[in-house]
Amino acid sequence: MGQPILYRVEWMPMKYLMGIVVAFVVIGPVGRVWAQAAQVALQKVIIDTDIGDDIDDAFALGLALESPELKVLQVNSDFGDTALRARLLVRYLKAAGHADIPVAVGVKTAARSTFTQARYAERVPASDAPKLDAVDATLALIRKYPGQITLIGIGPFVNIEAMIDKDVATFKKLKRVVVMGGSIHVGYAEYGVNSYTKLPGPQPEWNVLNDVSGARKLLASGVPVYMMPLDATQLKLDEVKREELFGHDSPVTDQLTLLYHQWGQLTPTLYDPMAVGYAIDPGLCRTTPMRIRVDDKGNTIPEAGKPNVSVCLHSDPERFFDFYMARLLQR
Repeated sequence: MGQPILYRVEWMPMKYLMGIVVAFVVIGPVGRVWAQAAQVALQKVIIDTDIGDDIDDAFALGLALESPELKVLQVNSDFGDTALRARLLVRYLKAAGHADIPVAVGVKTAARSTFTQARYAERVPASDAPKLDAVDATLALIRKYPGQITLIGIGPFVNIEAMIDKDVATFKKLKRVVVMGGSIHVGYAEYGVNSYTKLPGPQPEWNVLNDVSGARKLLASGVPVYMMPLDATQLKLDEVKREELFGHDSPVTDQLTLLYHQWGQLTPTLYDPMAVGYAIDPGLCRTTPMRIRVDDKGNTIPEAGKPNVSVCLHSDPERFFDFYMARLLQR
């Protein structure tokens, strides 16, 4: 996703216009306003993902790839068999037309989940797996673009913890971190055939539960952190929307179709895409400054004191899906 190329036609000598076919010409004040608006810099992001278990990571990455506001500098594999996850990312990005985006291998951990999309990943030979180290490569990009990068974390906090442990001074130079994680007032949903009910009371959420110490270090890092917890991210992709996406026949939706069928369940919950959506449009999930403590069981508990995170406690599913579907169904 490159920067837009702008032509200030009224300043161009005629010799540079010869042989150029243009769809429209902007002249005068209106053209200058358009050009200035189009010159807004793309937002630099790095995505840290445990793609390959649940399906929502794949849908989140698809949203990032189809959003022209973002320049994805790198995608990191996170948690469990990170080498195999990286192979999945290589195939996905290449098939989606984004082979130029580097894939980096995160810190390997014990496998505590089922890699449902392993067959998709294994189509990439192990010899073609990325060699880039996620922790070192991310820190290098932060040094290159201090104060400019948004890190989007949609997996356990393993890589984030390793970055903080290795070079907290550089980590602090991130613009912000947006994560899917936590459960403040609402637990996981209980699904029925056509609807679901959010269970009362918070529960340990997967990403926090699988790296309590990493979550604590992130909240103590001093970097602006924006948290999308279970309260706002239990977004159910119904059958009508699934059929529309899977029948769209674009490079991204074709990969989502393959991965969805390997996932092997019926109705995805798009937890992670909200983190990407928020990075693009904060109006999708307005946040409240809070002080959150992470206990030993992975609970994210509000307490009195100076805020250490901005938390989205409510979202509008209809607005989110209008946003999401418009991006994924564009031609």
